[in-house]
Amino acid sequence: MPEAYIVDALRSPTGKRKGSLSAIHAIDLGAHALKALVERNSIPADEYDDVIFGCVDTIGSQAGDIARTSWLAAGLPLNVPGTTVDRQCGSSQQALHFAAQAVMSGTQDVVAVGGVQTMTQIPISSAMLAGQPLGFPDPFSGSQGWQARFGNQPVNQFYAAQRIADHWGISREAMEQFALESHERALRAIASGLFEREIAPLAGLSVDETPRQTTLEKMASLEPVDTQFPGITAAVSSQTADASAALLVVSEAALKRYQLTPRARIHHISVRGDCPIWHLTAPIEATRHALKRTGLQMSDIDRVEINEAFASVVMAWQQELDYDPARTNVNGGAIALGHPLGATGARLMTTLLHELERSGTRFGLQTMCEGGGQANVTIIERL
Repeated sequence: MPEAYIVDALRSPTGKRKGSLSAIHAIDLGAHALKALVERNSIPADEYDDVIFGCVDTIGSQAGDIARTSWLAAGLPLNVPGTTVDRQCGSSQQALHFAAQAVMSGTQDVVAVGGVQTMTQIPISSAMLAGQPLGFPDPFSGSQGWQARFGNQPVNQFYAAQRIADHWGISREAMEQFALESHERALRAIASGLFEREIAPLAGLSVDETPRQTTLEKMASLEPVDTQFPGITAAVSSQTADASAALLVVSEAALKRYQLTPRARIHHISVRGDCPIWHLTAPIEATRHALKRTGLQMSDIDRVEINEAFASVVMAWQQELDYDPARTNVNGGAIALGHPLGATGARLMTTLLHELERSGTRFGLQTMCEGGGQANVTIIERL
């Protein structure tokens, strides 16, 4: 089977909600990553086969097929098409999978892939049922099929995060310690300049502005998001953010044609589902499925990027897969670096690739929980 290669990966800095990137139109935010990607590589812009972008809640400034509109707003050629993917939080990871599949099938040779989200302008799930409290949309009400299968069980991320914590015996204090470490890792990475190569500065911002100097005492003082979820506070949850990211995926023929040096080979792509009531547990079974398909063991995986939607999600995954926390999200995760929904999958892969190169290690695995009880898994091999 033909191989798919990653030649480049970059991202904007992550802007905090109402922060430095909050006034930038979503199309221009996406255009920034695409323009930087094209400028950094020698492929003529009119020879790209497609642009595949992830984005969630494609309304307002994010509407109108933002993959296509971002490419055009970047001043890039009219002949290159674009399509936008919504697999909830895994949207841009799925975009990467679609690009890899296109290259592996032999139907395309050069694909720009990535994602964009401006959560300041388009808050999470604002496309669902206007008037619902933030984080508690209910698109399932009135569906006879859904009610017959799942009844009135809550489909709620905070409920799921608390349920996971309870099931795996993860205390609030342990989650806060995990969150503190995420911030400390991110701050160390920034101070050491570890993100400099992967970030394309924007609007005067050259570093992520989401990591915080915090303490366990400050975290302990926070009220839960709801009394029903006593362990779930803002401190142990991912931050809403604004960002974009882009990667260049090519075939072996394109490597030769444009004299490119591949940085990684896409070793495996898959996606699996789990119970939507548990909502956030799919990375566990999805990772097991990927290992079974590849014949790899977790001991073969040198670095993991798993999205820190909530601390309990990652901690449960680590328990079930018996994986070393010291090799997981080594430069911080979404608790510190933010979770700009449609951009997060591409951001995680960008950071994973650069970390494999810094550490000189071979295999990296990326996974993340997604709405509806889903999870993508991507395994790359550094070259």
